Amino acid sequence: MKNRMRARALVAAAGMLSVTTALTGCGGQWLWEVEQAASRDLSQVNYLPVPDDERAKSIIEGIEPNEELRAKVPEEYLANGVKWTTSVGYAPMELFGENGEDIIGVDPAIAQALMRKLGLEMSIEDQEFNSQIPGVLAGRYDAVISSMTDNEERRQSMTFVDYVQSGNAFLVAEGNPLGVQSPMDLCGEIIAVVDAGSSAALVDEMSQDCVDAGKPAYEVLRFEGDQNANLALKSGRADATVTDYPVAQWHASNPENKLDSVAIEGDESIWGIGVGNDDEEFAKVLQEALQELIDDGTYAKILAAWEVDEMAIETATINGGNS
Repeated sequence: MKNRMRARALVAAAGMLSVTTALTGCGGQWLWEVEQAASRDLSQVNYLPVPDDERAKSIIEGIEPNEELRAKVPEEYLANGVKWTTSVGYAPMELFGENGEDIIGVDPAIAQALMRKLGLEMSIEDQEFNSQIPGVLAGRYDAVISSMTDNEERRQSMTFVDYVQSGNAFLVAEGNPLGVQSPMDLCGEIIAVVDAGSSAALVDEMSQDCVDAGKPAYEVLRFEGDQNANLALKSGRADATVTDYPVAQWHASNPENKLDSVAIEGDESIWGIGVGNDDEEFAKVLQEALQELIDDGTYAKILAAWEVDEMAIETATINGGNS
């Protein structure tokens, strides 16, 4: 629907132009033709500046555009750039920079990398998570990259280019004194969790697995929020806590916390870059650009810069989520 509305607008504009010569450019070209031709010239592209405190800054700025891929980009994005949205507050995936305005993190870094690979201008705006899909469908944004799980319900209205996978992780004391490698290594130990959250349900399942294997259950301490659960770990009241993998990595990356993270294998979900279901052509070119970034190693360097290497996927799929 969105593309059809744009097409009708172009037809109407062309009709208006046909009755006046004042709106033509040199050589008899319509001005919109001249403007769009200029937009296809890479020398005219003004890339979004990469914030100084973006960890992947040098990686992003080193990306060269692929003109063959750029030729596949829908005309509207060549002319107008791409309006991205994300939801700040889920470090290290997306967070505000030191100035409180720039958006940095894994998600904006990947968005910037894709735009550099395709030679496109872009903007990125913070938006409340539940408003992002409606914003794309209403045309306020063109794409969302916000740690969003690619699932069946969302695929009713959105097409996803899958870009990372994420599960959960244990946070343990620095040096991993108990040698935790898997959930079974914590049977009989004290685990801190956020009560009523998904991590609490996961801990209950893992504790039952211990019992089923003839080992002691977890001793579970339940708290209202992450801060208190992490404090229990730091103070020695708990041996581990469970949270989303990138969040665990973020806490562990801060040397002041004196924590390590241990990924929990087997419960990963696929996260996707979302565009409207009427934008399949753009989804396809984003997929191809992402795959090139994966193949040439740029993608892995971006993840490594934010210390979330284990979120990597090998193949960029479309609507490949497993839920």
